[in-house]
Amino acid sequence: MLRQKQKTASRAPLFRGCTSASAAAILCLFLALPALGAAGDRDVPSPGFVTEFSASLEDVLQALQDVLQDQTIHGTYVFDKEPTLTGAKVAASTPLFEPWKASGQVFYKIRTNAIAPRHFRDSADQGTIAVRYVVTSVSPERTRLRIDAIFVENAHHTVHPSDGTVETSEYKVIQDHLQAIQFAEQEAADSQRRRESIDLAKQTLVRQREDETTRLAAAQSSVQDLEQRVNALRHQVQQRIKAPGVSLKAAPFRSAANVANLAAYTDVVIVIVTPHWYGIETPEGQRGWLPLDQLEPLP
Repeated sequence: MLRQKQKTASRAPLFRGCTSASAAAILCLFLALPALGAAGDRDVPSPGFVTEFSASLEDVLQALQDVLQDQTIHGTYVFDKEPTLTGAKVAASTPLFEPWKASGQVFYKIRTNAIAPRHFRDSADQGTIAVRYVVTSVSPERTRLRIDAIFVENAHHTVHPSDGTVETSEYKVIQDHLQAIQFAEQEAADSQRRRESIDLAKQTLVRQREDETTRLAAAQSSVQDLEQRVNALRHQVQQRIKAPGVSLKAAPFRSAANVANLAAYTDVVIVIVTPHWYGIETPEGQRGWLPLDQLEPLP
């Protein structure tokens, strides 16, 4: 029994030592987990920046072409005294990205020999910045844009994804160009509508003048017709005394009493017509009868 107690006692320190060592190992492993997680995060590719514009595919492509040609990688720099990283070039393709197999048009902008550019995760050494743009038409009035940015070291070919600053900065510049394009298009459309409105007003005014001219011509024609009818009627109801003159009779008989003597070429108005006599009225208001053969039409 005594030996058994001694063995148990002798084992206790060893057990306690093993327990302390295991706890220390576990504690070290536990403390190392965040660092392992952080190291693993470096290998996680950037999810990219995806947005949709209320714009046509043509307008978005035009805005993107402006940004592709500006020779700038927006949202990063290499020295504190140089806040803008220029020297970028347009590329038709690059092996720095996996081939794009989804739908859309793909464009690239490359900046070589960049030294530890800012806003790329754990960037160091010298390497190449690659920005990829994918443009996809969603509808005639909506267009989707995806932007990815990475930095790849020349020596170790380590890929450093952007922290999102480059993508959002590139998006903002594209958006500004797109808004300028849409504003110019809106101004052109408004100007075109104003011109069309002015042209329509001119055409309306011309038509109104033409209508007024037509109505005036019709009115003038009506007046001329009326004048002609009046003249014709006047020639029918007005005649004049033949030379050398004639006596106005009180009745349609040659033996009737004379009312007045009318000089030659006196205008008279015919009031009554009979087979052989006219009942007439003189300019002075005298009325009487004259034989038909004593009157002639007005000139």
